Amino acid sequence: MKIRDILKEKPVTISCEIFPPKKDADFEGVVAAARGIAALHPDFISVTYGASGGTSQNTVKIASMIQQEMGVTSIAHLTCASSTREQVREVIGEIRSAGVENILALRGDIPTGADFPVPNQFRYASELIAEIRAGGDFCIGGACYPEGHVECASREEDLDHLKAKVDMGCDFLTTQMFFDNSLLYRFLYRAMAHGITVPVLAGIMPVTNSKQIRRITQLSGTQLPMRFLTMLDKFGDNPAAMKQAGIAYATEQIIDLISNGVRGIHLYTMNKPDIAAAIFQNLSHVLGREEA
Repeated sequence: MKIRDILKEKPVTISCEIFPPKKDADFEGVVAAARGIAALHPDFISVTYGASGGTSQNTVKIASMIQQEMGVTSIAHLTCASSTREQVREVIGEIRSAGVENILALRGDIPTGADFPVPNQFRYASELIAEIRAGGDFCIGGACYPEGHVECASREEDLDHLKAKVDMGCDFLTTQMFFDNSLLYRFLYRAMAHGITVPVLAGIMPVTNSKQIRRITQLSGTQLPMRFLTMLDKFGDNPAAMKQAGIAYATEQIIDLISNGVRGIHLYTMNKPDIAAAIFQNLSHVLGREEA
């Protein structure tokens, strides 16, 4: 099923993200995590593309398994920064052959020391979206950044690039993780004023490891509000307490988002079904999913 249709049909959606194994030996562990998350009946599961294309061969395979064997709609990520146009077209063909109808189009991280772009590469995600749109009847998702992309000189420039994605055929957007809901609300108003009217899913990461989140935010530029930093300082050295507090923080974020009219929640699960399950349970009545 196409995600754009799911977003139209349901008043509120909740989806999850997993990432492929870094080593083929870890493949079964990722599949087990996917099965655990699929058992929660999310509206869809997204499967990321390996860093620098490194584990991309497993992305389509796992996305197909989620859809065909686990009975949950899937979306396969596709990046272009480390691939030629021919390689991108080949992967699009693989996704089509696997019966996956949804693609999340991303430029991706530029490999260290690489020349980018070369003449035979896509430079922007908008170019990749145009290629996917020409390659079949896919539902296409894109990424957006409530705090602005770290490579853009201004938020206005970032919104110009985002509008280009939508104009090229992007059906919906998913935000980078954020920990202050007011950042999202301000972003949504700016995006709407910029003519961006496709659905925007709020990307939420339950933080259960203080060292992990500090490393991620250093790379992404994500701001950590004082309330969040206080939680890290208080519970960061106590794994059990940090896990419980992180789940509670994410739950409260989601409740506030839904209360303020946000219709799509996307959980960055870090391949942890137990974390996702706890949040689904906390939100069972809020989401009308008492059976989850």
